[in-house]
Amino acid sequence: MPTLPKFPAGFLWGASAAAFQTEGAARADGKGPSGWDAFAARGRIKDGADTDRATGFYERYAEDVGLLAGLGADAFRFSISWPRVVPDGRGPVNAAGLDFYDRLVDELCARGVAPAPTLYHWDTPLALEDAGGWLNRDTAFRFAEYVGVVAERLADRVPMWITINEPAEVTLLGYAIDVHAPGKRLFFDALPAAHHQLLAHGLAVGALRAAGAGGIGVALSHSQVLPAADTEADRAAAELYDTLTNWMFSDPILTGTHPDGALAARLPGPVADDLATIAAPLDWYGVNYYAPMLVGAPGTRSANGRSGFGGVEVPAELPFVLHDIDGVEHTAFGWPVVPDGLRNALVGLADRYGDRLPPIHITENGCSYEGLDDQRRIAYLDGHLRALHRAITEGVDVRGYFTWSLTDNIEWAEGTRQRFGLVHVDYDTLARTPKASYHWYRDVIAAQHAE
Repeated sequence: MPTLPKFPAGFLWGASAAAFQTEGAARADGKGPSGWDAFAARGRIKDGADTDRATGFYERYAEDVGLLAGLGADAFRFSISWPRVVPDGRGPVNAAGLDFYDRLVDELCARGVAPAPTLYHWDTPLALEDAGGWLNRDTAFRFAEYVGVVAERLADRVPMWITINEPAEVTLLGYAIDVHAPGKRLFFDALPAAHHQLLAHGLAVGALRAAGAGGIGVALSHSQVLPAADTEADRAAAELYDTLTNWMFSDPILTGTHPDGALAARLPGPVADDLATIAAPLDWYGVNYYAPMLVGAPGTRSANGRSGFGGVEVPAELPFVLHDIDGVEHTAFGWPVVPDGLRNALVGLADRYGDRLPPIHITENGCSYEGLDDQRRIAYLDGHLRALHRAITEGVDVRGYFTWSLTDNIEWAEGTRQRFGLVHVDYDTLARTPKASYHWYRDVIAAQHAE
């Protein structure tokens, strides 16, 4: 495979993970239960994976940090489990849980890997979820309190912070169509969850700044959205989906406005005042990208007869459907492989926001494939890095790239059936084995770091 083109000097190379997907130790050190723990206990993980054990990162973190060091990674994006630090989401802080992240940050720093923690990667404390979760405005304020506790402890060693991860997916999959935790089916009545996550983000930026933290960003999913056909109905459906999944989250953060007045009218609370908080200035902006989305009007079907995305079917009650993209490679998850969709998404962001768009980091990009000799993953990553480089040459200010993920992990409701890792995990023994893609990415980083 030809050598990748040279990225700008100082470009950050990293890998990612998340607490619920990797840590295990679900009942260790005083950790409280999360909404995802309850979701798993209801049998909603498809393969019945042991989420209490996960990949054992809680006990094996030093081993995984060693794998990062072996990659030559500049940074590691992990997440901090809110209920491990504040078991009920409010009230007493669990010192033992906070100590774990203190040790992890120290281990990363000692191995020359910059810690880049995500403060919310979907594991809402169960006590707060039971009180309404992100439908409840109070959750945003409890989140800010927790963020302040973490920042006070870790800000002296953490150069890069992520407030929340993919609020669009939490809203759509968790509250609107009952695919992820907490397992609600509210359709458009889920919109308050979107607003309260955005408010939590803005409040968290303030809490981080107050604690002296810098390098603050957010991780939002962005996909190029295309109409399934050149018809008025499909164009309207695609525009609505684009608004709901992309601009309803990025516009408030980057412009302090909402992209759709009718949708904004369905949001609770003092929305105008909240927008001033939500639009707190950021140091950088995170983009999670996997594939473009092909969207049609209700009742339409894709040319090959397959619909949905990664097994997710949109209920008939919603005014759009997701179509499969035909004629391209698909991952083991069934996701279409369209590297230029990353370039298009980034150029689209730069065109929409201009100088209001902070420097970008790609905070997630990866794919699910089986096997240790994972040449298809290598091809996927190679193609997307080339597309990313093209976006940079076209003027998009991208400063870093985190592949998803370091190790195989619990892929949310899919369990262990989808393997995204550069490192294979044997779920019987939890032994780690680097895949071909690990060695390829190591060589990429070494070549990029070379003078």
